[in-house]
Amino acid sequence: MGRPREFDEAEVLDAAAGCFWSQGYEATSVKDLMKRTGLTAASLYNAYGDKRAIFETSLRHYIERSIGERIRRCEALPPRDAIQAFFHDILHRSLADRERKGCMVVNSALELAPHDPELQKVIAGALRRIERFFLACTEKGQANGTITRSRPAHALAQHLLAVLMGVRVLARARPERPLLEGAIGTALTLLDDR
Repeated sequence: MGRPREFDEAEVLDAAAGCFWSQGYEATSVKDLMKRTGLTAASLYNAYGDKRAIFETSLRHYIERSIGERIRRCEALPPRDAIQAFFHDILHRSLADRERKGCMVVNSALELAPHDPELQKVIAGALRRIERFFLACTEKGQANGTITRSRPAHALAQHLLAVLMGVRVLARARPERPLLEGAIGTALTLLDDR
């Protein structure tokens, strides 16, 4: 049986994710991770493995803490409101992001998914999770009459996912409220199109 960890794992993974998130995988060194987490290289390697394993663990942690928590929060709302709240949260996060870090999942999809099949699966899983959330909301909204039936639920969910990814990329280069609100507002209007 291994020794218990002598550090707060959530804090360490938050710090590691923050480092990778702001710098990207390739630009992040083990020295950067040591500085950010406060752990020695030996402690990091003993706890998580090599740099790639640290990245994958921190990415999974980010997905659960960011995407998972947002979905759980929004699922408690009526379907149409849940989708709107999800996008409102993304808009707020995007505009408040002074470093223009964007989304760690989107950044990782662009930097790593084309070259790392295992990480591509993790990233695709996170995107499918968001799409399933949009699909569940759309189906419930169509059933209760709060979301249009003029388009199939799966098509609306796919469109919402695409708009979300576009907004997260746009926010890195042009974090302008009218631009982001325009993209989101048009997507939400499609839900009401009779």
